[in-house]
Amino acid sequence: MTTDYDRTEAHGAPDWGPPPTAPPEAPGPGAPRRTPPGRLWRGRPEDPRWARPAFLGLLVLTLVTYLYDLSASGYANSFYSAAVQAGSTSWKAFFFGSLDGGNAITVDKPSAFMWPMELSVRIFGLNSWAILTPEVLMGVGTVAVVYAAVRRRFGPVAGLVAGAVLALTPVAALMFRFNNPDALLALLMSLACYFVVRAVEDGRTRWLVWAGVAIGFAFLAKTLQAFLILPPLAIVYAVCGPVRLRRRLAQLGLATAALVVAGGWWVAVVELWPASSRPYVGGSQDNSFLELTFGYNGLGRISGDETGSVGGGGGGNGAGRWGSTGWDRMFNSEIGGQISWLIPAALILLAAGLWATRRARRTSVTRASFLVWGGSLLITMVVFSYMAGIFHQYYTVALAPYVAAVTGMGAGLLWEKRAKTWASITLAGAVVAAAAWGYVLLNRTPGYLPWLKWLVLVGGLAAALGLVFAGRLTRRLALGAAAVGLLAALAGPTAYTLSTVNSAHTGSIPTAGPAGASMMGFGGGPGGGMRDGARGGFGGGMPGPGQGQGQGQGQGFPGGGMPGRNGGTQGQNQPGQQGQQGQQGQQNGNGFPGGGFPGGGAAGEGGRAGGGGAGGLLDGAKVSSAARRLLETDAGDYTWVAASIGSQNAAGYQLATGDPVMAIGGFNGTDPSPTPAQFEKYVAEGKIHYFIAGGGMGGGMGAGTAGGTGSGSKISSWVRSNFKKVTVGSATFYDLTRKASG
Repeated sequence: MTTDYDRTEAHGAPDWGPPPTAPPEAPGPGAPRRTPPGRLWRGRPEDPRWARPAFLGLLVLTLVTYLYDLSASGYANSFYSAAVQAGSTSWKAFFFGSLDGGNAITVDKPSAFMWPMELSVRIFGLNSWAILTPEVLMGVGTVAVVYAAVRRRFGPVAGLVAGAVLALTPVAALMFRFNNPDALLALLMSLACYFVVRAVEDGRTRWLVWAGVAIGFAFLAKTLQAFLILPPLAIVYAVCGPVRLRRRLAQLGLATAALVVAGGWWVAVVELWPASSRPYVGGSQDNSFLELTFGYNGLGRISGDETGSVGGGGGGNGAGRWGSTGWDRMFNSEIGGQISWLIPAALILLAAGLWATRRARRTSVTRASFLVWGGSLLITMVVFSYMAGIFHQYYTVALAPYVAAVTGMGAGLLWEKRAKTWASITLAGAVVAAAAWGYVLLNRTPGYLPWLKWLVLVGGLAAALGLVFAGRLTRRLALGAAAVGLLAALAGPTAYTLSTVNSAHTGSIPTAGPAGASMMGFGGGPGGGMRDGARGGFGGGMPGPGQGQGQGQGQGFPGGGMPGRNGGTQGQNQPGQQGQQGQQGQQNGNGFPGGGFPGGGAAGEGGRAGGGGAGGLLDGAKVSSAARRLLETDAGDYTWVAASIGSQNAAGYQLATGDPVMAIGGFNGTDPSPTPAQFEKYVAEGKIHYFIAGGGMGGGMGAGTAGGTGSGSKISSWVRSNFKKVTVGSATFYDLTRKASG
């Protein structure tokens, strides 16, 4: 459908974009509302007949792609899957986000993102499909929202381009098939942007209120990250809203109230609930959700001073532990292949959209659309690029809807204005940027489809040449050039996306794309450790000032460690055997003190061997059938069938047995819960059957080694000194109902 972007409206002010769809005439009082037959398939009357079928086809293809071999990832992130299992059996655990049905400690996030998964598991039982399918549906929903937002002002073709860009972004394909909080966050952030643009369109208060509700619930998914886009959204409506300034400010006040109510009700309940009758707030150091929000999960992520995180508070040194910071962070070898494929083109198209609407009236919805989606893109990129605290590659899925929307809007606008030389040249430049950057990213994995990078580059340059003259070519030739350009731009991310959906991803830090696509991968997928369940963990130690070489049993962290950021290689750790020593890269101070990152516990205890042993910081334990039978014996007589240092280790055993397992110290093993006195009291009351050796963090950072200084270390030492040791395969337990002889 051709759209006239040069339309002149009332007051003689140009507004680059088609008029908003006129609402249907309201029926009379008492008259039933009827949907015209075939409306679902036909779509809106003003759209071409192919538009709605194409949109539905996009959603179906996205659904099928994301569902493909979904169960290969098993429980994905065992940490959150264990919490989902707990919430499916206990409504108290459901509400608070407890890691276990005994409600000892929560996960280190609010619980809302787990509610869809927990309801699904209550209905369909505990399995990979029940846990991950809600995430897939969120991905399909996000594609639909982005399409709808772009289609309203720029036509169905632009909407389809935006939806396809989002669906084929590698990190989106990863996280919409994974059980981290980011899928719900991306959906709600997209809805907030959509609602604000609708508010600029007609000035109705309800759209801003809905935007506030969306951001409020997004806060309950991933706390303060939901607030990153508040400044551009509020400023855009305050400036561009089509009502008087006083009313605009009042509407923003109501939206703020809606945000506070939507996000604050749960926080108020948690904070006001007596601490003695609710689970400990995981990730906090004083059992406070507010401290968690503004500390470990909030401002600490910006400054790097995250008390209780791996390595302790960084005091600003987090940049070394979690990758280099700077303006190019989204494009480097650690992050680029996840998200940056179309960011250069999107930035060009954003600038072009703002230039084209520079003379539009204040209330221009088209310009507001660029400001809302483009502003959200820019502010999120800046924060991600310079945050010195914990940062993982998959966080960048938050950028995917913004990149997709800006790309679709900019391409649609420039296509309609292609008769103007500046527009056709800019459109060609965007295609060149996408093709050239795609070539660079593909060249970083030279062994993966080596021919594709040349196809992308040559195809993009050829398409750009045709687009330069698009205003002079016949429509068919111009469309052909545009199609080739789109294919060249999407070929690289499509290949990475297909590689992503064809691979299993487990652990806490998954990465998208083929092996080697991300040089920072710490575990959990291509470039990061466990892939298809076949590769061993990391040989060598956690990157640190020296060249520590962790040695030991099993896969992952226990015994093994992380590779150095620069040039580290993966050791193949075999069950029950010493892991091959990975060659350590030059550390440059980027890592954890001491080099190694053992699994905790006494030396030689645990290890993620096939016989069932301790999990590491980033993935749950592999539990043997013998170990499972041991814990299931008389399980109903105890509140917790076992206790273990670190949430991932506890999660593996809980998922294997279906019974509550206490995670001492929370995710990192550094939370002061329970205290040694509380743990001894639980044991005296007969509430815990076994203590699982190993797990958690090593050293003196509060976890389970004998020489550690945290509460987990003290508990571990007390258990070893007082209770009978039981060995099952390579796993070591202590029976807390039987005193050690002598």
